[in-house]
Amino acid sequence: MVNFPETSAIFAVLLAAFGILAWGFYRAKPYGNSGILAWLQSVILMTPWVIFLGLFALGIYLNLATVLLLLVGSVVAYISLGSRLRSSKQDILLKEKKGEQSTSPLPNPGALDNAVLNESIPIPEEDLKKLQSIFGIDTFFTTQTIPYQEGAIFRGNLRGEADVVQPCLAEKLEAHFGNKYRLFLVEGVEAKPVVIVLPSSNDPQPMTLGQKNLALVLFIATIVTTLEAGGILLGFDLFSNWPRYLEPLPLSLGLWLVLIAHEVGHHLIAKRYNIRLSLPFFLPTWQIGSFGAVTRFESLIPHRSALFDIALAGPACGGLMSFILLILGLILSHTGSLFQVPSQFFQGSILVGALAKIILRDALQNPLVDVHPITIVGWLGLVITALNLMPAGQLDGGRIIQAIYGRKIARRTTLATLIILGIVTLVNPSNPIPLYWAVVIIFLQRDLERPSLNELSEPDDARAAWGLLALFLMLVTLIPLSPTLAGNLGIGG
Repeated sequence: MVNFPETSAIFAVLLAAFGILAWGFYRAKPYGNSGILAWLQSVILMTPWVIFLGLFALGIYLNLATVLLLLVGSVVAYISLGSRLRSSKQDILLKEKKGEQSTSPLPNPGALDNAVLNESIPIPEEDLKKLQSIFGIDTFFTTQTIPYQEGAIFRGNLRGEADVVQPCLAEKLEAHFGNKYRLFLVEGVEAKPVVIVLPSSNDPQPMTLGQKNLALVLFIATIVTTLEAGGILLGFDLFSNWPRYLEPLPLSLGLWLVLIAHEVGHHLIAKRYNIRLSLPFFLPTWQIGSFGAVTRFESLIPHRSALFDIALAGPACGGLMSFILLILGLILSHTGSLFQVPSQFFQGSILVGALAKIILRDALQNPLVDVHPITIVGWLGLVITALNLMPAGQLDGGRIIQAIYGRKIARRTTLATLIILGIVTLVNPSNPIPLYWAVVIIFLQRDLERPSLNELSEPDDARAAWGLLALFLMLVTLIPLSPTLAGNLGIGG
């Protein structure tokens, strides 16, 4: 029988999932029927994983076919709800065209912060007069103009949808000034829409030659560390046995397959939005070969939906590739497989341990478990993906939070993530990974992404649902099973 007090790890994740869904319901309720339908999409996406992990915690193990059936059913239900949601939104649009007011509250994405605004000379008076001429009663009716640094802040009343008004004003701005200025539609300090116009000299800049050289050095270093990590998995130190470099090469190539899939996902979606991304700055590490890469935006982001799509695309591609490799490796594992790993290996992740229990079953009770090498690559890929999904700063998870919930919430989750990493480091000082990531976030990734040109329009509810699912899967990948619970479930004897 399962000892319930020892099931804290899984039940903590399930409690977090219910908390996320409750928070989503609280945010969705004011939006009426369409908000509730969007919230139900989040429920549908999480339900298979909640059922799977809940039964797993109780000692009930579903087979792989049942898990796949739950996932397929979830997708079908998600698509069905999506159709109803679109119909509901069409009804709202028809009502608005008849002059009815929408009951949805104004989104609260946060104001443009000082990361974009650098001290400089005031805007010329001639330019300021031309800027005032682009506004009108059908777009943005200005009530106050404030010269600010090389640009200006315009307070007033938004007279249309933000995703329509911002492109219209930007087009008029370009007609007057060409490429000299950029127009941001954001929320001001008084929680009212404001327009901020800044010179294009504040745009993100392309990589310098020094930065490109640094990216190349990190790329080469990551090749070495992935080979070294493969050598350690095979039981030898590559630096002491350079002639054996071909032996860890297949493992290194598998890991690079995940890393490249992640970066390709980012760049493909960025190209769709005509956004330039920098070369990736790979993060080499001796523990698992690489912690992924840091990628910078070299273009302004048109809206928060674009930020979300680009941020999610990398983990989605890399995570899916890792998941496939893990499942394939577990299926191919048999007595006499190349790798023998301690059964405690599968206690390091709720998700990995649960999937291994479904496929390997009683083999996990042995002190050593024979596994196919692809299993290790898939597991490492999932860890890399999950680490990049932590909701902090300019990590993919931080960008997802910023896109969905705005800058204020993103700042809070960044601070919370750093606190949690600090606590984990103190509790388990033998594991350097939390400390490593805390340092990376503080010195490289703690700042939020600069605001989008249209910072008012939130991503649609379908994106919010996928974002919540990604964050949930991040949790179940990084949180380990307790030793007693793992023992009760037959993982580790």
